[in-house]
Amino acid sequence: MHGILDPLFSFMQVHRELSQLPDFRNAVITIGTFDGVHTGHRYILQQLQQAARAVNGETVIVTFDPHPREVLAPGDKKVRLLTTLDEKIALLSREGIDHLVVVPFTRAFSALSARAYLEDFLIARFKPHTIIIGYDHRFGHNREGGLELLEAEQHQYGFELIEIPQQVVHDLAVSSTKIRNSLLEGNIPLANELLGYPYFMEGTVIHGDKMGRQLGYPTANLQLPDERKLIPSEGIYAVKVNTTLHAVMSIGTRPTFNGADLRLEVHLFDFNREIYGEQLQVTFIDFIRHSRKFDSVEALIAQMNQDSEKARAILSA
Repeated sequence: MHGILDPLFSFMQVHRELSQLPDFRNAVITIGTFDGVHTGHRYILQQLQQAARAVNGETVIVTFDPHPREVLAPGDKKVRLLTTLDEKIALLSREGIDHLVVVPFTRAFSALSARAYLEDFLIARFKPHTIIIGYDHRFGHNREGGLELLEAEQHQYGFELIEIPQQVVHDLAVSSTKIRNSLLEGNIPLANELLGYPYFMEGTVIHGDKMGRQLGYPTANLQLPDERKLIPSEGIYAVKVNTTLHAVMSIGTRPTFNGADLRLEVHLFDFNREIYGEQLQVTFIDFIRHSRKFDSVEALIAQMNQDSEKARAILSA
């Protein structure tokens, strides 16, 4: 597969077992979900790298999987990820980070007291030289710990504390919300601007009912590996596949045929190879129109012709 996540020259190490962490050199750490690894996150990454350079240390990002909200509020179906864990790992590896620690977030972990979190998790596992944390970061059972506990204990445990200011934390939250809302509204240019790269999803090509082929537009039906991945608004999009192939994509239930299940269908221009079972990466370039029901198949085909021409023009611009 070729795409936006093609590896760059990177030495980032990914650690998934807390019991097997290495001895970090002057660890400069930060903690967060970093969903999307968007432009707002770059401020923290720059702070992390600047602090590490100053002490000849290593940058360490601590993240959690699954998302804490899935464990603490299992009935909440609103968790929609801009990036899956694998995508997040690939994006962070391109930012020059030394270590990413993926912590399994469990009920038992969430039950740790704030002091146990500090002593048995942060200090014992990472021996941090510096901790960079948001002003509102909470940790431990019932979110009882925060910046005030870290400030009170930093001299005892010998770590420096750098606070991410309120305005930066606010901007991060606004950016993440704006990106999600933009994708759900079909505002692809704004989402891509805030992300710093075109929004993408990866999936496996599966067999469909060959309806597109009958209409003169054979499509690759995609199945995503993670159901939590945020899917943009139903509609028609100009997209690129594996970075270089131009295509038009339909996200929807195919209302003209009274469909019920959501389909992700990609029609690749000037392409006729069988690709069942292959992995495709689709990057979203622009929104063309919303889904709607047509009065006849002929009217639908006429609209598909227009959609394809518009997508070609957008992608060739």
